[in-house]
Amino acid sequence: MKQIITLLSFCLLCSNAAFAAPETQIPPPPIESVNAAIGSAPNVIIEQTNYASYLLSPGDALEVTVWKEEGLQQLQILISPDGTIIFPLIGTVGAAGKTITELKDNLTTRLSDYISDPSVAVKLLNNQGNSVFVIGKVNKPGQVFSGRRLDVLQALSLAGGLTIFAKEGSISIIRRSGDQVKVFPFDYSDVIDGEDLEQNILLEPGDTVTVP
Repeated sequence: MKQIITLLSFCLLCSNAAFAAPETQIPPPPIESVNAAIGSAPNVIIEQTNYASYLLSPGDALEVTVWKEEGLQQLQILISPDGTIIFPLIGTVGAAGKTITELKDNLTTRLSDYISDPSVAVKLLNNQGNSVFVIGKVNKPGQVFSGRRLDVLQALSLAGGLTIFAKEGSISIIRRSGDQVKVFPFDYSDVIDGEDLEQNILLEPGDTVTVP
């Protein structure tokens, strides 16, 4: 009987010792290994929109700075609906339809009458003025923004494409210019088949593509 009790006590002691044993720690990898892993990761290049040829539109926001001129630093300006901006010293300046470089050169020339050898920088803060509207039977109707001019097919693509209920041959583009309204027909099926491609016109800011 004493032997049985002694054997049970020994087993219990061994079990407690096993649970009390410290957990094995795995050492962290050396710093050199971590740096090597990071260095071996491939470079990711994010393509950005090139605004060199972008034509400014009403509603676009600009930042204009004239170097070393107090009061002319980082001026944030919105192009008005008539396509102009108001700039200190020189007043009204046409902006819509110009590239950023053309506007910068124009501002530099105009400011030369007031400032000796002005250095002007123009930055596009957002291009929300360059937008069109796609409404009707498309998957994502609404306003479409782009960093460049779009044709009709591209605008329809950005709007998610036509729904199955769309009348492909009755699409139209509505363009308002002052008091005049122009309507351009667009037959989706013909253009997709490579016919009457002249219908696939370049859209202007503010155009509305209607899909019945």
